[in-house]
Amino acid sequence: GAATNIIYGLALGYKSVIVPVLALGATIFVSFQLCHMFGIALAALGMLSSLSIGLTIDAYGPICDNAGGIAEMAELGSSVRHITDTLDAAGNTTAAIGKGFAIGSAALVSLALYGAFVSRIGATSVDILEPIVFVFLLYGSMLPYWFSAMTMKSVGIAAREMVVEVREQFARIPGLMEGTAKPDYERCVAISTKASLREMI
Repeated sequence: GAATNIIYGLALGYKSVIVPVLALGATIFVSFQLCHMFGIALAALGMLSSLSIGLTIDAYGPICDNAGGIAEMAELGSSVRHITDTLDAAGNTTAAIGKGFAIGSAALVSLALYGAFVSRIGATSVDILEPIVFVFLLYGSMLPYWFSAMTMKSVGIAAREMVVEVREQFARIPGLMEGTAKPDYERCVAISTKASLREMI
């Protein structure tokens, strides 16, 4: 059922973190042993250097997805949809890989920036048992969940507006359910665009 598939998918997603984190830890250790903080900064630069290629290929994803939607609305052959689905899958794969590289390089860059900050202020150690340090560690660990929650809430609000519009069109436009009439595509596109801009701000 759907519930067991979701649980299995979440478990598999959580397990996929293990290998990248181990590789990232080994990268930090080796680069620091070779060149200290400068080595970590170079490692981050090396990861970011290949990111442009992945993001460039990632642009094919939404383009092919839109092309597939246009092909379906134009009632083209299944061969056209098969081609666009294949290209869309390739774009999604490179997008997932690119996000991994971005997260890993962000961890390396944050470590390098923290090292530069500590050396700049002349601190020799950071005591995690100090209340102010521990409190702001908690605040920092909270931020990804906060931003993720805001992003997911924004998507939910936009999706709800789209569902309401689709229901209204089914009730308002006769023959839409039977396929004899065409929906108001411009209205749906306008709702999606306005919602994305509003929630982003």
